[in-house]
Amino acid sequence: MTTQNADITRFSSCRGVSFEIHTHSSPFAVPARLNDANQPPYRWLRLPWTLGNSVKIFPRNSHFCDVERDDEDEKHGPLPIFQEVSNDLEKQQPGQALEPREQHTGDKGDRSVTPVKTNESRLSIILLDQGLFTVYKRLFAVFFTVNMAALVLAIAGNFSYAERKAATFAIYNVLVLTLCRSEAFLRLVFWCSVKALGRPWVPLRMKTATTSFLQSVGGIHSSCGVSSVAWLIYALVRTLKHRHNASPEIIAVASAILSLLFVSCLRTHRFAGWTALALLWVFVVLTAGYDPKSESYDKLNASRLAKQQEIWLTLLVTLLTVLPWVTVKRVSVSVASPSGHASIIKFAGGVKAGLLGRISRSPLSEWHAFAIISDNKEGHMMLAGAVGDFTRGLVSDPPSHLWVRGVHFAGLPYLVHMYNRAVLVATGSGIAVFLSFLLQPCAAEVCVVWVTKSVDQNFGSEIKEMMSGHPAGKVIIHDTAVSGRPNVAELAVETAKKWKAEVVVVTSNPQGSRDVVDACRGEGIAAFGPIWDS
Repeated sequence: MTTQNADITRFSSCRGVSFEIHTHSSPFAVPARLNDANQPPYRWLRLPWTLGNSVKIFPRNSHFCDVERDDEDEKHGPLPIFQEVSNDLEKQQPGQALEPREQHTGDKGDRSVTPVKTNESRLSIILLDQGLFTVYKRLFAVFFTVNMAALVLAIAGNFSYAERKAATFAIYNVLVLTLCRSEAFLRLVFWCSVKALGRPWVPLRMKTATTSFLQSVGGIHSSCGVSSVAWLIYALVRTLKHRHNASPEIIAVASAILSLLFVSCLRTHRFAGWTALALLWVFVVLTAGYDPKSESYDKLNASRLAKQQEIWLTLLVTLLTVLPWVTVKRVSVSVASPSGHASIIKFAGGVKAGLLGRISRSPLSEWHAFAIISDNKEGHMMLAGAVGDFTRGLVSDPPSHLWVRGVHFAGLPYLVHMYNRAVLVATGSGIAVFLSFLLQPCAAEVCVVWVTKSVDQNFGSEIKEMMSGHPAGKVIIHDTAVSGRPNVAELAVETAKKWKAEVVVVTSNPQGSRDVVDACRGEGIAAFGPIWDS
């Protein structure tokens, strides 16, 4: 539903969220700010104890809408158009139990508290619902088995090198797990994969195997994380057993590092990690320079340090950790949130399809990732539902500037560029992940299937315009308010066959994604969806 006033159009978007668009300007344009002086000062750091109720536990929600809950949602009031996405789009987690949340049902004074339905826990999804032999779990098993085999041999005295260099094995694992979570490194890996394999003559099996591996590198990350702790414990036990070969300082630092590895609180894990990295430098330097015979550090010099592999491994870990912060910058943004349930954040500069970005008010404290919609020309936008303290703050106190990371990171949608023909299936507001593929040239011939409810009323003219004007058969919109609820899995299979697609990529709720992937694979069509592993 749209209402026009001068050159401003107000319309309702996903599930009742309304906002304004200037109809005679680019939707990606960033208008000039007139009242920057009235904006509150930004902060580099917000300490955990200064964040008020933000220390409450909120699940990191997916922005994918569940079409099958549309009717239920209408009873509880409007829902946000987009919810914040987690670390990587290919690794979305299902919702967890939330505290009752106020829903506006009428006037400002008329409020009712509606409990949110409890969903399956993330752990149950990972361990049980995904099956026992997923690529993620196989990668975890392989790396964990190799580490444990080496550790057992070292404990048994049959692997003397590992016995003497247990701490080095721990650092190797830390390096690998850091690589598997380095957005800059993975962006390079994704780019190289698309460049190398995104050719018509490359076998489809090689492309799908690469996609499965890149989507599941979190299994390597988790395995190396557990293994690094095991190696460090063994190194510490062995050091205590042979304490005459180590100084009290080395033992104390190793113990401190081990204790910091168990700190996983959302508000402190970054600082704990930085502290552990600093202590790791102290540990490798002291270990390299300590002489047990003289019980001194007389051997500590630059030439000796340069010959220690632990120094170079730690240097690589440090560079990978620092690299994202080199690209951090404060940019001007335009934030509109007339509905109070969501905000539209506009940035200058185009972004290639399939990438995601992170934003922050206080870069040393927290970062939030969102999908990006862009024509890769004038600018790009993020849509954030007011579901947490940060996103609610965008509505109540819209900033004129935000901190961003200069390097946008790649997820599963980016790998669409590697294929020749692809079908992209989205339900509800999950369409945002694929809109960029319609707005800008793409190496793959894509067909977009969108299953949603009341397109005109809930999404308005701007989204409808983005979905319009394409060749016949390229965009399929199934409006459940008009045509009823379809079997999305059958629709995906039928469309993939007609489009002669090499791959199907789906964004939906866990059950919906799983149904589409299983149905397509049952027909011999490669298919991928969020694996919900973190």
